[in-house]
Amino acid sequence: MTKPVIGFIGLGLMGGNMVENLQNRGYQPIVLDLNKEAVAAVVARGGSEATSAAQLAAASDIVMLCLTTSAVVESLVYGEEGILAGIREGSVVIDFGTSIPASTRKIGDDLASKGAGMIDGALGRTPAHAKDGLLNIMAAGDPETFEKVKPLLEQQGENVFYLGPLGAGHTTKLINNFMGMTTVCAMSQAFAVADLAGVDRQQLFDIMSAGPSNSPFMRFCKNYAVDGVSDLGFSIANANKDLGYFLQMVEDLGTRAQIAEGTSANLQAAMDAGMGDGNVPEIFDYFLTLER
Repeated sequence: MTKPVIGFIGLGLMGGNMVENLQNRGYQPIVLDLNKEAVAAVVARGGSEATSAAQLAAASDIVMLCLTTSAVVESLVYGEEGILAGIREGSVVIDFGTSIPASTRKIGDDLASKGAGMIDGALGRTPAHAKDGLLNIMAAGDPETFEKVKPLLEQQGENVFYLGPLGAGHTTKLINNFMGMTTVCAMSQAFAVADLAGVDRQQLFDIMSAGPSNSPFMRFCKNYAVDGVSDLGFSIANANKDLGYFLQMVEDLGTRAQIAEGTSANLQAAMDAGMGDGNVPEIFDYFLTLER
């Protein structure tokens, strides 16, 4: 069977590795990114570069997005030379980023008016997993559109979860990140309070990890707070953005999430302290200064 033509916008760490995985599987995508070195690497492996989102969409059967914010996604969809201007009937847009569900549903409605489909395919795991096609993909959209792109998603993800109507993937990702980042903040502060109280951080880890509090997130926090190794590749800035999106989603649902408000306030404070580029467990350093 002829492989579909893939257009891919967003060649950061995750997106660049996803594209390399696709090329290793015989696809030759059309790409668009401000980073010309990243584009050149794709072109050197046989891909091609689009001059605009509209041109990319017009040439593609499936348009994949791996972008930083909902605002960036909307600018690329609705711009004068945006995806909506070039999208073909019968094509599908897949948003692999972490976006606001209400924005995702609006874009989906506008694409549908052009006869195109949309899937939100929020991602779990790391860029290293992306390179090997081993991501976790939280996908949502109408069942027919999902089945259409499922074989391609399965080449990007070891685990592909279908979650229901459009927006459910981004909703699930935001809930997941709320839980994860709240856990990291709580555990990082626990290590900082132990330090203030004169309790050895390694001993605290030994005790806590022997009980039900043990988790991969605890180990990421211990790796930094005890061993000085920052190996959770997710920045405070990204976590802060995602918690903001989570709170906006909760507000759209007509309720509050006070625990998330606390997590968001701590992440924002670390941002204000100039720590945004650090990995999330490095918020331990902020809590150390706060406790003292």
